[in-house]
Amino acid sequence: MSSEIACHGCDLLVDVSGLEHGASAVCPRCGSFLTRRREDGFERVMAYASAALVLLVLANSYSFLSFSASGLESVMTLRETPGALWANDMYAVAIMVGAFIIAIPAVVLLLLLAVCLPLSQGRYHPALVPMARWVFLSQNWAMVEVFIIGVIVSLVKIAAMATVALGISFWAYAAFTICFTLAITTLDRYQCWETIEALAARE
Repeated sequence: MSSEIACHGCDLLVDVSGLEHGASAVCPRCGSFLTRRREDGFERVMAYASAALVLLVLANSYSFLSFSASGLESVMTLRETPGALWANDMYAVAIMVGAFIIAIPAVVLLLLLAVCLPLSQGRYHPALVPMARWVFLSQNWAMVEVFIIGVIVSLVKIAAMATVALGISFWAYAAFTICFTLAITTLDRYQCWETIEALAARE
């Protein structure tokens, strides 16, 4: 694999060879981030991804929010949200909510573990190439942070009309959002492909 990276901002070719552990490279022309070298990068990704999966299970196991107004109380759970939207004939919204905030993030995390585990152990498998491609492609379709920000904005408006109580699931999903973001941002694209090609060359 070439030691030069084309900057995504200005297409300048930058030599990133010789980076030490913890060092990062930026484009000298436009300042865009290029890559960061971490000797324990794959282990970090697996730690964040494992924690995120546990938190996602917790987020789907307890109440997310509860509303009470005029003596009436309603409890919402994360896993029941797509079904409730579907029951109210909002089919497209139900599919998008179920896919973008639960299904796709879970798939991304499983793919991260499937890619990083053999890379951390120095083992090559032909499936690493398509799985790595799906990781970098599918992570753009996970709307985890968008969802949690949207919920917080909605709570500000709803709080004026009803009493809102945050459940365990809400805090679990908030923590999941942090771990998920750390997992996908810690996996360095250049280092990932460089390691895959190095292992493939030894086969």
